[in-house]
Amino acid sequence: MGKFLCKCKNEIKVSGAIPNPIEWLFISDTEYDGYTNPIEPDELYSKMNSFLKCDLCGRLWVFWGGYDNKPTLYMPESY
Repeated sequence: MGKFLCKCKNEIKVSGAIPNPIEWLFISDTEYDGYTNPIEPDELYSKMNSFLKCDLCGRLWVFWGGYDNKPTLYMPESY
């Protein structure tokens, strides 16, 4: 998967620039607390999930379990 269209028709690039300015990495607090000793960055990176934030509409495309799975889409609420 190199790129796809957001619901707002903006092009989301999964690969490209490194670091990717629209990619965010995260890990659960519980899983993070499981690490007590120094950890190699590559090992920590492999445990993280990714989301891509559309820079036009702010939707979040969360890839739970990696890019081989379909993303879950989250959209900001209007107040």
